[in-house]
Amino acid sequence: MNGSEIYKRLIGLIEERVLKPGDRLREADLAEEFGVSRTPIREGLKRLEAQGLAAHEPNRGMVIPTLDPNQINEVYFMREVLEGTAAGLAAKHASQPEIEILQDLVEADRKRIADKDSLVRSNREFHRRLCLASHNRYLVDQIEHLRLSLILMAGTTLDTPERRETAVEEHAAIVEAIANGNCEEAEAAARLHIFHAHKTRLQQI
Repeated sequence: MNGSEIYKRLIGLIEERVLKPGDRLREADLAEEFGVSRTPIREGLKRLEAQGLAAHEPNRGMVIPTLDPNQINEVYFMREVLEGTAAGLAAKHASQPEIEILQDLVEADRKRIADKDSLVRSNREFHRRLCLASHNRYLVDQIEHLRLSLILMAGTTLDTPERRETAVEEHAAIVEAIANGNCEEAEAAARLHIFHAHKTRLQQI
């Protein structure tokens, strides 16, 4: 297992909340857990640190950082701008198969409202597919970087059934605008969706 594979495994552990903000990342413990030497562990941690998902703290070593309210605001501001732009571009460039995938995700998610964990995973896939439909690789890369920042936040904006139902219908509005080729409506719907998610997140702090 090389450094890149270790990095991906660590990302997965953070996403699944096995590793949480504040947890220490000890090279020796991770090397034992993954059954590798410290070299790939060190490489994986360096990449994690470069993405802002690990940081050195005095007397503690490498830890998973916690985002403060200002950082959360900055992340959501950029998400609103970038994902809004992605939705607008998707309305112009998305293929019919891409639109159908988004429509299928929305329909499936309407049946997942009661299953938070399943919906959280599907929500990530929806946003990934939405960004890919923009057909702008640089935009996709920037949004992925922001997505990684989101995994440092405790909990999920989909904690309540009410928010889950609203979020799915907001997804539906985005997809409808994309399917109609309406760039302005798609961007506005995506920005509104992120705005509401941001508002929910701040209420959780």
